[in-house]
Parts: sequence; structure tokens; C-alpha cells
Amino acid sequence: MDASGNVYVADQGNNLIRKIDPSGVVTTLAGSGQAGSANGIATAASFRVPWGVAADAAGNVYVADEENNLIRMISPAGVVSTLAGSGKPGSADGTAAAASFSGPSGVAVDAGGNVYVADQGNKSIRKISPDGMVSTLSGSFSRPTGVAVDTSGNVYVVDQANESVLKITPAGVVSTLAGGGPAGSANGIGSAASFLLPYGLAVDAAGNVYVADAGNELIRMITPAGVVSTLAGGGTGVSINGPGTAASFHTPFGVAVDGAGNVYVADYSINMIRKINSSGIVSTLAGNGNSGSANTTASGLCS
Repeated sequence: MDASGNVYVADQGNNLIRKIDPSGVVTTLAGSGQAGSANGIATAASFRVPWGVAADAAGNVYVADEENNLIRMISPAGVVSTLAGSGKPGSADGTAAAASFSGPSGVAVDAGGNVYVADQGNKSIRKISPDGMVSTLSGSFSRPTGVAVDTSGNVYVVDQANESVLKITPAGVVSTLAGGGPAGSANGIGSAASFLLPYGLAVDAAGNVYVADAGNELIRMITPAGVVSTLAGGGTGVSINGPGTAASFHTPFGVAVDGAGNVYVADYSINMIRKINSSGIVSTLAGNGNSGSANTTASGLCS
């Protein structure tokens, strides 16, 4: 999400970054559709299996370009550049292209312009400062796939291999917010709750964390006190709209939240973007369930 209510999507299979505006119009923000690593303007640029996306207050969009081992940036004018990474897999810290990543999958940005990366292959969370310096924030993870940051500077991480959501304070203290035990779908407090192959996450202004619990086909919510509940999804692995647990998803990978409390879900296996409004009602924002790269209004894509 950005401050204007636009939704950005890493359209992995098409190697594109898509944009859905508040009126539901879907466009291609950047990418030629062919796998590559070229910088340039809009569709002259290319990506190779883009995974995570994030937007800052100025309208810049950041992309975890997974198979290129790069972090890319798209300006409001559509100019794609490489923010950090040499393009070769590695774990070196340093400035911009002198640094290296290994299969980055998640990306987030804070109010100060610091970019956080779930560097999956290196089992670490990396930080890119506004001056382009890459450092390792924490290297204590097994398979970090998603990252988010709250207004207080706390960083949240999905550690998929441990079925957990962790928290890193601004002082660098790492703790388990929820999960961490055997895989499952139990709600509860902290380690009493369980997840199955969680992928992406997002955090709202009140500090609630939303998790795309892919293996369980659910969207979960964690309060600041660590109480885990199921926000939406019945675990049936099909596309059904409706209220809360009467709705269903099929391998939800990405999740975002806006200032009004609406939650957006990248419903991976059915090629849709879903929306959970502040009342808990699930609807289809964009996508007709078929793979493709057509741009149109969301209403024309919805099933």
C-alpha cells in the first residue's frame, strides 16, 4: 500500500510489478514481462521472480528481486534502478552494489527511509540505510520470508522454517511474538498459537500484525500482546468471498494493510488479489482466477 491507497503487487509469474488504484484500475507499473535485470523506465526494465514489495511516503516502490539477488527501486516517475546488491548470491555488507544478498523475499521500509530485507538464503534480516549502506540487522533466523516494520521502529519477521513470527526491537533484541512450536492452526497467546508455512506479514498503526498463513489457507492476526486469532479463511483451499471464516483462500502469500484497517491478500494459487474490509468481509479486488498479464479495471477481472 501507499499513502494514496494504491496497492502494489509483485506479479511473480509475469515478472512484473502491478498497481491497482483506489478505483480498481490495474496497470503495469514496471517490467517488460521477460525475466531479466535491466534498469530503465517502466516496461523497459526487467525483473526475475520479484517477491516482496513496499512503498515509502514519497511514493517510491521497493522490490525484493529474488532470483536476481537484488533490491530494486521504482521512482514515482516509473524509473527502475538497483538500490543494493551485486547480482551475485552472497552475504557481504557494504555500500550499494558492493553488498550482496541471497534470494531476498521480503522487503519493508520505515518512516526514516531505511529498507529492511528478509534475506532468505542468508537466514538474516538486512538493513539498507538512506545513504545506501547495507548491514546485517540480525542473523538468527532459519528461513525468513516476510518482514514488516511498525511506527516505533520494531521489525517483525516471518521465520517460516520455525513456523513463527519474531520481533526485533530498535535496540536489536529478538523475541518470539507468536508460534515457534509444532506446525498447526491453533489460536492462542504467543507460543500457544501455531502456523503452517507462513509467508508474508504486515503491521498496522495500532501494532497489530497480519500474517499470510499459507499452509493453513488463513489470514491470522496477532495483537501487540501476542494474542493470535483467525481474521479470515476457512482453510478449504478454494476461492469463496464472504464474512470472516466463511470465506476461503488458496495459498495466500502476501498481505498488506491500509490506514482504514482494510487488509489486502495476494492469493497466490488462484491468481487473485483479495480484500478483507474493516468489518471482516472478504471480496475479490482484482483477478479472474486465471493466469495472465492483462490490465483492466478490477471489476472486469473479478469472478
